[in-house]
Amino acid sequence: MDSFSPFPVDLHQQYLFKAQNLDTKSWEYFLTAHKRISGAYWTLTSIDLLHGLEKTDENAIVSWILSCQHESGGFGGNVDQDPNLLSTLSAVQCLALYRRLHELNQEKIVSYVASLQLSDGSFMGDIWGEVDSRFTYAAILCLSILQRLDAVRVDKAVEFILSCLNFDGGFGCIPGAESHSGQVFCCIGTLYLTDSLHRIDQELTGWWLAERQLKNGGLNGRPDKKADVCYSWWVLSSLVMLNKLDWIDSSKLIEFILRSQDLENGGIADYPGDRSDVFHTFFGLAGLSLLGCPQLKKIHPAYALPVEIISRE
Repeated sequence: MDSFSPFPVDLHQQYLFKAQNLDTKSWEYFLTAHKRISGAYWTLTSIDLLHGLEKTDENAIVSWILSCQHESGGFGGNVDQDPNLLSTLSAVQCLALYRRLHELNQEKIVSYVASLQLSDGSFMGDIWGEVDSRFTYAAILCLSILQRLDAVRVDKAVEFILSCLNFDGGFGCIPGAESHSGQVFCCIGTLYLTDSLHRIDQELTGWWLAERQLKNGGLNGRPDKKADVCYSWWVLSSLVMLNKLDWIDSSKLIEFILRSQDLENGGIADYPGDRSDVFHTFFGLAGLSLLGCPQLKKIHPAYALPVEIISRE
């Protein structure tokens, strides 16, 4: 059995609660103000994986999230920010964590998400028109959580994702773009959620993902790049969805993630010896959850939420 030690649960919880209560007058808050809802999702999901969600100020957080909804139905990254698809997904995921999806104006959200789909099946990230395979995943996941996939052309979305598939088995952000682990996750996640994984050569894609593991045990985003803890989620979850987790050395990956912890202040960094942050803390914990860490709740590889929540919604 793999060893998940040292793994200071209480210290990581303390780090996350401190990050959640960041001084609104601080420089750090100013720099991240435009993506606070995504930050809330990373923080709250991490806390929930660590069995500490009941310690958060649920009503205040839910009230703030609801205040970020635009009249269009989408959510901005903070109050008075323009709505976008990624922030809308994060808002829905946060409400799902608290089992309070019923408090959302779901029809307006569904209408907003559907309005961003283009004729080729792809989705824009917002009204300004950028197209990326991650937006298709965000749209499909958001509607899957709300159980409203009927509101969009799923078949066209799948065709767009398949058009992003490259000869090496990886996926890019748009057709013809370089294969990247983050995009592979988004595309595999979309195909998983739409029961379309049979449309690709899973052996070839699994090979591309397995090749991301380096000698230090970590995973990278593309060939000849440095390992990064965030890919402990992007790559690992994709392998889980393809039922190929045993294609990498899990023990070495666990060691890499644990070496990236800050054992004095809590949190997980992108790489051993670097400074921890909420983003990498979430992806490190999510990766450890997929690898069977007994101190963590199990996370769903496609929904990126605790499995227990998906089974209840």
